Amino acid sequence: MEVESFHIPERSRPKQNYYFFAYRVTISNLGSQTAQLVSRKWIITDAEGRVETVQGPGVVGEQPVLRPGDSFQYTSFCPLSTAVGSMHGEYRMITDGKEEFAARIAPFTLAVPTAVN
Repeated sequence: MEVESFHIPERSRPKQNYYFFAYRVTISNLGSQTAQLVSRKWIITDAEGRVETVQGPGVVGEQPVLRPGDSFQYTSFCPLSTAVGSMHGEYRMITDGKEEFAARIAPFTLAVPTAVN
């Protein structure tokens, strides 16, 4: 799994403590079985330690099926009240053999480029 995050300055309003970020995720099936992404759980933390959990079915309205070697890429968004934050979480997956497992998403940073030295 690869994640790239970026700040969207034209949708941010720093004077109102509103910072808009996008992130692009590439999910790759490196296993030997077909698997479907059925749900997601994100834990979002801002620079002041406030934590929000977001969960629901699929990603961006889809529940992609990934055959061995397949990849799926999507872009989504996350507003924060601070110029720096982080996200991590997991995707709940189910194989074609009906085995469920969690694909963990390592923490990644959301940051206005000028906010981090």
